[in-house]
Amino acid sequence: MTLSVQSITIFAHFRPSQAMRAIFAAAVLAAMAGAPTPADAAMRIRAGAFDGVWNVQFATQAGNCSSNSVPFTVYGRRVSSAGGGKVMGGISPGGSVSVRISVGASKASGSGRLAGNSGVGRWSGIILGDRCSGTWQATRS
Repeated sequence: MTLSVQSITIFAHFRPSQAMRAIFAAAVLAAMAGAPTPADAAMRIRAGAFDGVWNVQFATQAGNCSSNSVPFTVYGRRVSSAGGGKVMGGISPGGSVSVRISVGASKASGSGRLAGNSGVGRWSGIILGDRCSGTWQATRS
């Protein structure tokens, strides 16, 4: 390593108060570089007690719709499709869930509650032109 006269002259004019300010500024910048960003905080908030893939079994109680099973993904406060179709929904920290589903011209909505690795609720919608409603049961995979 070589020191030039110019680099030494810079230090010759450096006062202790300036050095302390420079050290403080460097420490603040280093702390900020390691500090969590709002995006990091949002990632921590998103993770939730109900995260995972849930297999939901729909049972028809009214109307001419077949019963079927569909996977959903829960991540934080959001519910989305783990299979096909458009799914928009949310879940509260206490497990109350509300979902809207659409596949082609068929649309349905449902609500209920998840607790631990299972859940129950009700649904209704228009499936292939038929108005139907019923219950659902979910288990976490």
